[in-house]
Amino acid sequence: MVDTNSSESSATYFILIGLPGLEEAQFWLAFPLCSLYLIAVLGNLTIIYIVRTEHRLHEPMYIFLCMLSGLDILISTSSMPKMMAIFWFNSTTIQFDACLVQMFAIHSLSGMESTVLLAMAFDRYVAICHPLRHATVLTLPRVAKIGMAAVVRGAALMAPLPVFIKRLPFCRSNILSHSYCLHQDVMKLACADIRVNVIYGLIVIISAIGLDSLLISFSYLLILKTVLGLTREAQAKAFSTCVSHVCAVFIFYVPFIGLSMVHRFSKRRDSLLPVIMANIYLLIPPVLNPIVYGVKTKEIRQRILRLFLTTTHT
Repeated sequence: MVDTNSSESSATYFILIGLPGLEEAQFWLAFPLCSLYLIAVLGNLTIIYIVRTEHRLHEPMYIFLCMLSGLDILISTSSMPKMMAIFWFNSTTIQFDACLVQMFAIHSLSGMESTVLLAMAFDRYVAICHPLRHATVLTLPRVAKIGMAAVVRGAALMAPLPVFIKRLPFCRSNILSHSYCLHQDVMKLACADIRVNVIYGLIVIISAIGLDSLLISFSYLLILKTVLGLTREAQAKAFSTCVSHVCAVFIFYVPFIGLSMVHRFSKRRDSLLPVIMANIYLLIPPVLNPIVYGVKTKEIRQRILRLFLTTTHT
């Protein structure tokens, strides 16, 4: 990739190492990972199909869920095919521009998903705290605009990312410690001052993930305050409508925050922990979200059962 005798050089490709220390086992580990990926795609496509074909589910809560499912499919697809190629065919090389595209896709889609989770929290807040205004506040055209705003926000936050990476000279190893391209991983290979990249990364995390998680927490404090003043039956109904979203929030934010913390404070590039956490971050939420919503949401659960019974009888 680079001339090691030169003080500055441009990267043309990187090597994705896969799972450090588990190279011999990667071929077999790819089978359960591929199964999880297929479950994620099938599960989220099922959610999208059910909401699209069931007219009584054409409500903000379920439309936001469709957005979440679509983003989960895109996030897992942005990394899993290349990961499978590494594990099964030892295709470890990724061109610099392809690495930038993958990096931009992963980070921007994550920002979009965070925005959708925030929109879902706002939907629950209006539905529980101001139920009479829900139909007028969250109309379908407004929900569509929120979805577009999530896409624009995620893409805009990550638009400077390729520029900040391309400005860096690379004269160290071209081996990345993950199975896909991450900003934190790539910038550590640069042989120049990366403070601009570090500051940019912190700004993005604070303005997107930090702000969204804070607003989601605040919305649930207001929801809790309202619910505590209801009857027991109404409390149970209100809590049941929030459980799935709360699970989705934890499933998304806990791995993300954990991965960010490990990258900030880990000194060893050959450590397996950040790699495992990175794979969990991109694969587990897409797998668990449709399961959680399928189990905890009555309307979706009933439609899945009807779909399954119809398929088995035919």
